[in-house]
Amino acid sequence: MYYLYFLKQNLRFIGFGYLAAFLSTFGQTFYIAMYSGELRATFSLSHGDFGNIYAVATLSSGFILIWLGKIIDRVDLRFYAFCLCLGLAGACLLMSLAQGVITLILAIFLLRLMGQGLLSQAATVTMARYFDDFSRGKAVSLAALGFPSGQAVFPFASVLVLTLIAWREVWVISAVLVLVIAPFLLLWLLKGHKQRHLKFLARDMSEDKRSASHVTKQWTRSDVLKDIRFFLSMTALMSSAFIITGLNFHQVHLTDVKGWDLGFYASCFSIYAVCQVGMSIVTGVLVDRFGALSLTPFYLLPMVCSTLVIAFCDASWTIVLFMALAGTTGGATATIISTMWAELYGVLHLGSIKAMVAGIQVISSALGPAVFGLLIDVNIKIEDISLVCGVYAFLGCILLAVLFRPNMLVFWKR
Repeated sequence: MYYLYFLKQNLRFIGFGYLAAFLSTFGQTFYIAMYSGELRATFSLSHGDFGNIYAVATLSSGFILIWLGKIIDRVDLRFYAFCLCLGLAGACLLMSLAQGVITLILAIFLLRLMGQGLLSQAATVTMARYFDDFSRGKAVSLAALGFPSGQAVFPFASVLVLTLIAWREVWVISAVLVLVIAPFLLLWLLKGHKQRHLKFLARDMSEDKRSASHVTKQWTRSDVLKDIRFFLSMTALMSSAFIITGLNFHQVHLTDVKGWDLGFYASCFSIYAVCQVGMSIVTGVLVDRFGALSLTPFYLLPMVCSTLVIAFCDASWTIVLFMALAGTTGGATATIISTMWAELYGVLHLGSIKAMVAGIQVISSALGPAVFGLLIDVNIKIEDISLVCGVYAFLGCILLAVLFRPNMLVFWKR
């Protein structure tokens, strides 16, 4: 009931985060992959060619995101959101007009940068910044529901629309809808944001005045880059994007080796989405009660178990188990990772810090399919790859537990 009351009290602003997350679907891997057959046929690309193009575009967007994402700390959020809509509409239009490999790479680069990168960042950073320690987790978890909502709506809609019109026309219509509807809806949801931002600045200044030894000082990006905890924790936090993207990108090979039906595998993404939604809501409550840092060492454990399912199980029903476990970690990721940086480094420069984190994660998601592909090409079994990934993620859990041990002690005492 409290969740519903909290949502009612903050419906517009949380709606902004939700819509930004939902619109990010245009740049997500699973959505662009829906058009892979049409793109490969149009541009005469093999599976490997398209994979390389996608990797180049994604890696480039990740590096640019590290620099470009910090702008959210410096400009009015309303202007920033409007510019993102223009950029996303331009990316969709360029995809519809692509005539060669170069323009295709540029279109995918812009979709990844605007969608998975900047819009995803805007959805979570704004929630983590403008809500306090007692409501931040719930706000981020509710806004993050836009991600699974996109997974539920966009693939089905694409399959339906592609039976009626050509793929280029789909992207033209997408560009028009994003340009005509999204900016005005986002701006309406941000009504009154000027006052919200002034209250945030006043709250931040009063907290700093209350205590010269304020626990969470407002770290800048340069401060963070001098903190060894950041680099150590990122080695663990990268594992989720690397492993899950790598496995799902090579789902055709995985299902072929296991003797699974590809259609059944694809249908089980609904299980992933349901578990993602459920865990996102649960994690929001836990973060507000115990803090994100105390929970960080545990959120990867379901994914560790999911890699063991791939490594040791061959029965087709275990796809459900794999998706459920992976979705559990996926649901916890957006809430915990977005709020842990606010707890660790403050919120004043959160956009700059989160841009750096998001850029690294995007790069990690690009490396996963490439590394998995190289290992498969040299005849390393997908089961062995998955097992090694599980060990990597488990060691990451141990590393996070060591790094944030004081916060875990608080968790256990409660």
